[in-house]
Formats: sequence, C-alpha cells, structure tokens
Amino acid sequence: MEDRASAWFRQRSSHWRDWPAGRLLESKQRQGARISVVIPARDEERTVAGVVTAIRQALVLDAPLVDEVVVVDSDSADATAAVAAQAGATVHRARDIAPQFGSYPGKGEALWKSLLVTDGDLLVFVDADLTRWGPHFVTGLVGPLLDDPQVRLVKGFYARVKTERDGSTSTEGGRVTELVARPLLSLWWPELTGVVQPLAGEWAARRSLMESLSIPVGYGIELATLLDTFTRYGLDALAQVDLGSRAHRHQSDHDLALMAAELLVVAENRHARPRRPHQGVDLHQFVREQGRVRPRVRPVPSHERPPAAAALAATAPASTGTASTGTASTGLALGRPTPGAL
Repeated sequence: MEDRASAWFRQRSSHWRDWPAGRLLESKQRQGARISVVIPARDEERTVAGVVTAIRQALVLDAPLVDEVVVVDSDSADATAAVAAQAGATVHRARDIAPQFGSYPGKGEALWKSLLVTDGDLLVFVDADLTRWGPHFVTGLVGPLLDDPQVRLVKGFYARVKTERDGSTSTEGGRVTELVARPLLSLWWPELTGVVQPLAGEWAARRSLMESLSIPVGYGIELATLLDTFTRYGLDALAQVDLGSRAHRHQSDHDLALMAAELLVVAENRHARPRRPHQGVDLHQFVREQGRVRPRVRPVPSHERPPAAAALAATAPASTGTASTGTASTGLALGRPTPGAL
C-alpha cells in the first residue's frame, strides 16, 4: 500500500464502538443537525420490517438520534412498501417521486430520489436485505461526520457472512469487491486502496455532498460516490468504520455480472488520466484476523513478454543461406533450414 493510502487507513479508520449514541446525540444537538436514514428496497418484504423496526426502536424511540426513517421502494412486486410502512417507516415509491424526471429502476435511482423526500443534513444509507447487523451500523457511520466537519463521506466495512447451500457460513462474501472493485482501485486509484469495502451498501454522507454529485441509476452508485468525493475533495474527506459483521441475501452470478459491468462503466467514465504502466502493479486486499482488519498486498504478474516469434528471430543464429520468399523466410528466421534456402 502506498504511503498516502497507508496513512489514511491508520488515521481515518475507526470502530463502531468509538461512537456511542449518547455522545453522538450531544454532538448532534450542539450542531443542530438532522439525520435521515434511507433504506432503498426492492422485493424485500421478508427483511425490511426488521431493519426499520430495529433502527426506529434504538435510534428514534430510545435515543432520539435519527429524525426520519425513509424507505424508497423501487418498483417492488411484493408487499415491501406495505410491510415497511407498518413497521413505522415513511415509504415512497421511486416512480412517484418527481415523475417529470422519468423512472430508471435501480439502487442509484432510489438514493438519488431520496434527496427529494428527506431533509436530513446527514444521510445514512442502509440496505433492506440485512439479516445479521445492528443499529450500531447507523451510529458508527454518522460518528465521523458529527466529529469532523472535513469528513464528507463515511464507508462501512465488515466481515461479510455468507450462508452456503449446506447451511454452513463463511466470510467469503463480497465477490464483486474482490474481483472487480479492488483490482480497479489498485490499478487506477491506488490512493484509495486503504478503503476496505469500496462497495459497502452501508455508508453515510453529507447532504451537501450528495446534492452536488452525478449519481448512476444502478449499482454503480457506491463506487461513483467514492471516486467523485476523492477527486473533488481528497482523501481527508473520506473515513471508514468497522461495523463488525454483516449478512444479507446473496445474488446470483448473473446478477453479479450485471453489477460488475456497471462498475466498469463507472470506472471508465471517471478514468480521465493516462493509464498507469503495466509494470509493478500490486493488488491491495484485506484480511480479518482475531477481529482486526489488516492490509495484504500481493504483486500482480503484469510484465508482458514480446511475441515469441520476434524473440526467437532476435536470438536465432545467423544463416549463410539466401532466404526465399514465403514460408522459407519464416523458417530461416527461426534458425531452421528450409527447402530452397540452401
């Protein structure tokens, strides 16, 4: 990890326990800030009520840290909207928000339209399909925003728990992160290689930042927001918080391929600088050991050999014969006598 990324990782990484709700409430009241939790949802009737209920109970009723819990329903075919409303969320259908701008179903569209129906100075985004998590996701994410006015975007990171077909669990989630996002950052934005979960679905931002950004309508919103914030404001505008562990519904490989394609489009649209040379590239990853996350750097074999024919031609012994045209000349170049060449 290069020096800037390593220094940022040490200075801008915290743990959710560093941000107790009582301390945050005092800071919020002192600043006169409002906090909105936004939950984008599509066909999540089985889990969305649990997410809404937990946040409202802990952070609206028990400790009045959150001012509104808003679910933006992105064209669900099930009872997501009704279930979320019954749990106490304010629910908006994405297609009904500012219909004059059209409808482009997707996560980015839901989050962009949430800016039109919320009033929080600080926005916390939480996915609707969570099954292993806690309200500390919200307190952890708003902590750095309330603590440091220079911070504009906070990314969560966690051990991603995946349930296998046999019922066992592993932490091998985050396939698109490992196969697409992290290699992209390592190649083109090495300053951001200290970000543990660049595609984390749980993150927080200042409204002023979100209102100024161009937002992809699909899954590319997390990467786009990270890249654009860094480009405009630098590393000091970013922070990250260890949220512990997270489990959610995992998607099919076909859906992940679409997500990967959207990320590549986002990266291509934002990569204006000349490409880095394909020499000395390192892949930056992270491993969790004994509850702590540490970086791991692995060299990428990126040196390219010249075409074999050219290499052989350059090292072939000199021939005393006269090459003929066509295939004979190729044979001679490789150091082998051919018919008609002697």
